[in-house]
Amino acid sequence: MGNRAAATSLGLTRNAVRRLEQRWKLHGRLCLVEKPTNQAYSFEVKKEVVDRFLAGETAMDLAAEFNLNSKVMVHNWARIWRREGDDGLRPKRKGRPPRTDSKPLTEEEQLRRRVQFLEAENAYLKKLRDLKDHGHA
Repeated sequence: MGNRAAATSLGLTRNAVRRLEQRWKLHGRLCLVEKPTNQAYSFEVKKEVVDRFLAGETAMDLAAEFNLNSKVMVHNWARIWRREGDDGLRPKRKGRPPRTDSKPLTEEEQLRRRVQFLEAENAYLKKLRDLKDHGHA
C-alpha cells in the first residue's frame, strides 16, 4: 500500500504517513515506541552533522548514523546554522534570565517590600471576605 492509500484509509495526511515511513526506515519497529526523554546533543555533534550534510551526505544517512529521531533534525540544524552560524547550534540557557541588580537591599528597602507584600495580601483577603459575605464563594 502506498502512502497516499495508507493516509486515506487511516484518515491521516500524506505528510504524516511519509514522516512515519521515514522514521520506520531509520529505527524499524522502535519508531513506534516513545522515547522516555528528549535527547540533548552537544555542539560538536550538531556541528559535525551540519558540516557533513552541507558536504553532500544525505540527511537520512546522518540521522541513522547519529541515532536522531528523524532527518528533520538535520534540516533544522542546517537551517539554524545558515541563519545564526555556530552560535545558533550552541546550547542555550533555559529559564528566567539571571538578575542584573545583584546588590544587596538596604534594610529600609527590605521593609518597604515587606509592607507592600502585606498590603497586597491584606487587600486580597478583604476581597475574599467580601465575596464570601455576598454569597459568591
